[in-house]
This record gives sequence, C-alpha cells and structure tokens, in this order.
Amino acid sequence: MIKPGQFANGVINAGVLLSLLSNSAFIRLAGFATGAFANWAPNLFDFYVTYMSAFYKKNTHLPHPFINGIFSACTFNLGPSTCALSHRDVLNLAFGWCAITAFGKFDFRKGRHLILWGCKLVIEFPLGCTILITSAAIYHSNIPIAPGETRYSFTQYTAGGLFCWVEREFMSEQDYWAKLDAAGRKEERAAGLERAEIGVSLYSTLDELKAMD
Repeated sequence: MIKPGQFANGVINAGVLLSLLSNSAFIRLAGFATGAFANWAPNLFDFYVTYMSAFYKKNTHLPHPFINGIFSACTFNLGPSTCALSHRDVLNLAFGWCAITAFGKFDFRKGRHLILWGCKLVIEFPLGCTILITSAAIYHSNIPIAPGETRYSFTQYTAGGLFCWVEREFMSEQDYWAKLDAAGRKEERAAGLERAEIGVSLYSTLDELKAMD
C-alpha cells in the first residue's frame, strides 16, 4: 500500500537535522512564518489547518518538523554561497505558500535579490528576513552574492500530494481512481479543474484584511 512517509537520512545527517530542528532560533522562525501566513492569508491558512490536522491524525507516526509551524517540511540550505536558479517548486501545493528566510553575511543591496519572474519583480532580500511566496506557481531565483560573502536559507513548505492524499480518502492516486466507476471518474475530472479556482479564491485582498482589523 502506497502512503506518505519520511525521507531516509544517514546517521550523521539525521543527527545534524535533529540539532537544527531543536534549535530555538529555527523554532521561533517557524512560529513567525506561521503567524505571518495566518495574518496575510487567513482563509488559505485555515485550509492548511483543516487538511494538515486530518493528515497528522491519520499519520501519528510521522513527526511534524515544528509543533508551532503549519508547514509539513523544511529545507536547510547551508551554503556557504547558496543561490537558486530559476525554478518552480512543482511538488508543493499549486496555490500554497512557501516561507523563505535568508541568513549569512552579504550586502543585500548589491546581491542576493529575489527575482519573481512572472511578476517582473526584483526584490532586495536582507539577511534575517522572511518572505512568503507561491513557490509552485511562480518562477523564482536569486542573484548571486559577491566573492567572500556567505548566504544560507531556510525554507518551509508542504507537498501538494499530502492534500491530495487527504482529499482522496487517505488513498494513493492509483488506488483512489481504481475504486471509482465511470460516473465517479467523470466527476473527479470535473472537480480537478475546479480546484485551482477554489485555491485562488482562498487568497485575501487588502480590503478584506483591513475589514478584519
């Protein structure tokens, strides 16, 4: 039976990962990103809460990276000169958010800008700052830093497959489709086309956020 699981790490990597996950600074950053998410996209955040609560209730054996965080996974890019080429994180939830935090010692005015290609934006990204983006939908990359500078990043995200697994009654895609009759498969195809619109409808406008104050 196919079901969600963890990446396998060697003994050394597992030890390093455990030390990072238990570090108080990263615990606070996880809580900060989650709070920012809830503040700026409350409807989408509630969607995450609903699905992730169902997911972890069914998978009590799977650890959550941070008990104060909404995201189910994270990556530590420890450089010393981390720079991302243009890409989309297509395995993340298509309309979901990803939190990126920058560290290191670099001049953010001269390098390490964040480029959001579809939005035609080049954004200064100082060390210690966190940004939330739709990483599966928008091509994004970084400008390199100067020789001798250092740059690291900490990203938090949730795979789209986890939402699908909950949506499909805790079954793999193959098992779920196998149990459907012709009418059920037709209905599922129609629902698939609607999910993107439903996801986008969860975004909040500035007027909606102001009305919540």
